[in-house]
Formats: sequence, structure tokens, C-alpha cells
Amino acid sequence: MKNIGKCTLLFTIGGIGYAGVEILWRHKTHFSMVLAGGVCFVILDAIRRKMRGSSLVLQACVSALAITLVELAFGILFNIIFDMNVWNYSSMPFNFLGQICPLYTALWFFLSLFIIPF
Repeated sequence: MKNIGKCTLLFTIGGIGYAGVEILWRHKTHFSMVLAGGVCFVILDAIRRKMRGSSLVLQACVSALAITLVELAFGILFNIIFDMNVWNYSSMPFNFLGQICPLYTALWFFLSLFIIPF
């Protein structure tokens, strides 16, 4: 039961945090970003626990990849399948399906450097 409470707390913090970053960056957000942020925060905690003893940089690399994969999954679901047009990275260099791009993976890396220690 303790683990469920921890996951719920992490999900809530991540959801609010992700939506907050979206609002600061794009001046808007979408309910799917709250869900994505919650999932990401729970995954980041699992990465931090599994990679304890690894360098912060390596943990941030793995975390950035994980966040990017969550973003891809949510993008395919909400933007492509449900046609909600929450975001579109088609104009970004080296984007994949307009859902992910290297620039945001790099931003997730730097954000992870700050999140992981907490």
C-alpha cells in the first residue's frame, strides 16, 4: 500500500510539474500532458532507483530517452489516433511523425539533471 501512495504522489507531482512546464514554455497545456507528466515522473523514479550508483549524466540520458518515448506514445495516441492536435513538431529538424524531435529530447536531458537528485 505504501508503494501505491508513493506512485500516486509522484504521478500527481509529475503531472502538475509537466503541465506547469508546458504553460511556461507554450503558454497552454492539455489534460494529456498531465497524464504524460505523471507517467514520466513515476518512470524517472524507477530509473533513479535502478541506476543508483550510476552517474547523474547517464541517468539523465536514460531519463530523456524515456520521456521522449512517453511523448511519442502520447503523441501517437492523442495527436494521430484521436486527432487532438495537442502539439506538432513537423517543422522541427529530424522530427519523427511530428511527435518527437532531438531538441526536446535534449531539453528533457537538462531538465532530468535537476529532477533526478530530488
